[in-house]
Amino acid sequence: MNFLIQNAKAIFDSKQSLSGLSEHCDLRVRDGVIAELGRQLTPAVDETLYDATDWVIYPGMVNTHHHLAQSVLKGIPEGLNQPLGDWLAAVPYRFWPHISADLMYDAALIGLAELLRSGATTCADHHYLYHANSTPEVEEAVWQAASDLGIRFVLCSGSANVAGSHKGMQKAGIVPESIDQILARYQRSLQQHHQAKEAAMKKLVIAPTSLIHSCTPDCLTVLAEFARTHKLGMHSHLLEVAFDNEQAQQKYGLSPVNYANSVGWLGDNVWFAHLVSTQPDDIALLAETGTNIAHCPTSNCRLGSGVAPVLAMQSAGMKISLGVDGSASAESGSMIQETNLAWLLHRALHGASSTQATQCVDWASRNGAEVLGYNNLGSLSVGMLADIVAYDVSHYRYQGVHTPALAPVLAGEPVQVARSWVNGNEVVVNGQVKNLDTQALTQRLSTNLQRLLHKTGVL
Repeated sequence: MNFLIQNAKAIFDSKQSLSGLSEHCDLRVRDGVIAELGRQLTPAVDETLYDATDWVIYPGMVNTHHHLAQSVLKGIPEGLNQPLGDWLAAVPYRFWPHISADLMYDAALIGLAELLRSGATTCADHHYLYHANSTPEVEEAVWQAASDLGIRFVLCSGSANVAGSHKGMQKAGIVPESIDQILARYQRSLQQHHQAKEAAMKKLVIAPTSLIHSCTPDCLTVLAEFARTHKLGMHSHLLEVAFDNEQAQQKYGLSPVNYANSVGWLGDNVWFAHLVSTQPDDIALLAETGTNIAHCPTSNCRLGSGVAPVLAMQSAGMKISLGVDGSASAESGSMIQETNLAWLLHRALHGASSTQATQCVDWASRNGAEVLGYNNLGSLSVGMLADIVAYDVSHYRYQGVHTPALAPVLAGEPVQVARSWVNGNEVVVNGQVKNLDTQALTQRLSTNLQRLLHKTGVL
């Protein structure tokens, strides 16, 4: 699709001043790539024209950590006021062995649609619904949902070869996979879905569910070798709470970050979710090895886990990206929510000049793209892939905002995405996700959620 966006109120560029207007107010896309920025560009005969008078144009946001399966586990009463360990037992581990492929497909539609309607165009989902007797259909449902909605998608494929020290997994009676089963599954996903090209719409990442709790050292070493042999990214949870440190010291006599290093799990193709309980020595080693973070402020607040020291990480040279985490612990599922909270939260701790909104948009877009291995995404410049979001700021709530280029982030939810494109293809129109039949989705969920509750003994 070739198109020209004309007369935008602003085109986001973190390098520009906060005057409220970019030096470019027109943007041209040809063959899925940003071809030109400027003022009063002349339309070509084969271009679709968009009048962007009430729009501010952003790079598509990149969510670097999600759990799409949790989109049907929001607000579970037993987990509302529990910290991480008890919440895991009461919510995800309790339910996930019973999630069918049909329900997984709908859960993925919900989570991906929430991302799209908030301005995301790429999602990295940490999918861990695997066990010794699992079949490929549940994973295939996630790939299919992403394909149907047209979002750029990275499957961070979880794994566990031990029941772990999180009591939730033990209580649910989940039988772990063997290392051979894990590798066979990764090989199948690699062959069937992973795209190595620069404009990849689908990527596979090797992502043990928990570095400390779900895999043995020999398993982690094998998975790291597999990832690097096939030039895949590597991802996991680490130091979400201090319990990781207690367990790593008890099991291995090392801090979690030093343990990760000992089994090949640090490097410039590795990023960890959370890293809330990191210490200065941890940050120094993470930065030295090029390891990065998916910062998940909403979930960390919701579970009372704390605040990741991302300003110290950034100063040390780590790349900060943002993740919405699962909707069972961050019910909004919105990248605008995550960006707004990241902007505010660190100011509460470190003062009003500690984070800038432009910086947080970079965390949510350009940094996220680079963390996922995309060097051609995340900014609005010539030659970049056309993953673009147009926020409509005509609503009265924005009329008093004197820096319209930042209005979506400063004002937070609710936002209205007028249009968004992935690879130059429209995926959202007037706030509605294309190819999503919301009425049919609602009807299916009414039935399938009842089945889930019966299977788990809730009803």
